[in-house]
Amino acid sequence: MDTNQITGLILAGGRGTRMGTVDKGLQTLHDTPLVSHVIDRLAPQVGPMLLNANQNQDVYAQFGIHVIADSLQGFAGPLAGVQAGLEHCKTEFMATVPCDSPYFPDNLVSTLYQALNEREADLAVAVTGEGEQRQQHPVFCLLRRSLLPHLNNYLREGNRKFALWYASLLVVEVHFEDERAFLNINTLDELRQQNQ
Repeated sequence: MDTNQITGLILAGGRGTRMGTVDKGLQTLHDTPLVSHVIDRLAPQVGPMLLNANQNQDVYAQFGIHVIADSLQGFAGPLAGVQAGLEHCKTEFMATVPCDSPYFPDNLVSTLYQALNEREADLAVAVTGEGEQRQQHPVFCLLRRSLLPHLNNYLREGNRKFALWYASLLVVEVHFEDERAFLNINTLDELRQQNQ
């Protein structure tokens, strides 16, 4: 795998509603902003990096990553961030992770890449659990840059849900054992628990 052919995109474009409308990526875990933990995990797994943010862009720029905003107005959700990433992506592939998940696997991108190549899929997405506990983690994915026109059409029709978009693509689900690795820190209470 040539990491230089994979752009890493950190999704920090939301309102942080469940955290009291604070910017989640800038909240601190063990005295370090969440987004900094995410950068440290993602950087060794990819080549160029982008950060999607719709507020506090000057603060995010201080982390040394090119910051991009959604093209769609009005905090249209994570797929709008993926669209913005693909618009700026210059590599064949793009890997996405959220700004509020500091524990994702060190081999996330390479594992997704292997599965995507083996199946010649459009997109590879992380899943955890088995049976009724099986859970897809749509914001942890690796996709081809060539999907941008398809995504543009999907969003232009007013659609915003990952599941519906994924249903129209050749998607390979990639199982990871450690469910805790995909923990999202969504509320201030959850952040306090992680800081204990």
